[in-house]
Amino acid sequence: MELIRGLNNVKPHHKGCVLTIGKFDGVHRGHQAVLANVLEKAKSLSLPATVMVFEPQPEEVFTPAQAPARISPLREKYELLKQQGVDRLLAVRFNADFARQSADTFVHDLLVDKLGVKFLVVGDDFRFGNGRSGDFAMLEKAGKAYGFEVVSTHSFTMHAHRISSTAVREALAESDFQLATDMLGRPFAIHGRVVHGEKKGRTIGFPTANVLLKRQKTPIHGVFAVRVAVDNQQLNGVANIGTRPTLNGERNQLEVHIFDLSSNLYGKPITVVPVAKIRNEIKFASFEALKQQIQADAAKARLLLA
Repeated sequence: MELIRGLNNVKPHHKGCVLTIGKFDGVHRGHQAVLANVLEKAKSLSLPATVMVFEPQPEEVFTPAQAPARISPLREKYELLKQQGVDRLLAVRFNADFARQSADTFVHDLLVDKLGVKFLVVGDDFRFGNGRSGDFAMLEKAGKAYGFEVVSTHSFTMHAHRISSTAVREALAESDFQLATDMLGRPFAIHGRVVHGEKKGRTIGFPTANVLLKRQKTPIHGVFAVRVAVDNQQLNGVANIGTRPTLNGERNQLEVHIFDLSSNLYGKPITVVPVAKIRNEIKFASFEALKQQIQADAAKARLLLA
């Protein structure tokens, strides 16, 4: 799958496509149902199936404090869309200048002139252009004028829930990992590369693999029993996801202690799947108190994963 980063990298040979626009956060089963229709239409028209996302997401620019946690950062989203069979991912840089352009400019200059859209799939609540003046009705009207068809995405239901990124986040926040798995079509996981930490865990017999979290926010926080994939092995462990308040931590990161593993993991990619939440992250009065709690967390995690 081709990744096009920024509108400056849209070339003449990219013109002509079946396009869908959205966040596709998590690429859950609702998204997968939409993408299946996009792929089918693209095949019938002999055109590439293209997904457009905005990076960063608009609310991360305008209201960062209220912006939702990301289920999947761009790199992971790319891999998930690739697995669905998408041909191209266009990541449009979203900033104040882009947001200021008129809805007409968005349609004429981007959708028509640059991308040559022949078939467009968007949510019926999709808004675009300066002041969010463009809407689905405008796209339908533009489609008739410029010769492309516009259709709406539809809700995809299961277990009486509307599958949405918000519903997935809510399930994760409640540590209902089975429901999240049902909606995503796979277990929720955190992927990353192990970096050097402060190495305080090894002084108390709990060395950790540390992964810096590049998401704007994480959908889960606290201490969890986890399964870890590394070096073609499936291992068990206990993980802390947060800022490590007892150690005066500030950066958001994942620390995972993998049971019965002594090998060096620095620089290696790992995948961590939370299985059950043990507790919230709290600040302890001393490092010794933290040590005792970690021992209890590890014992509980072993029982949960047995």
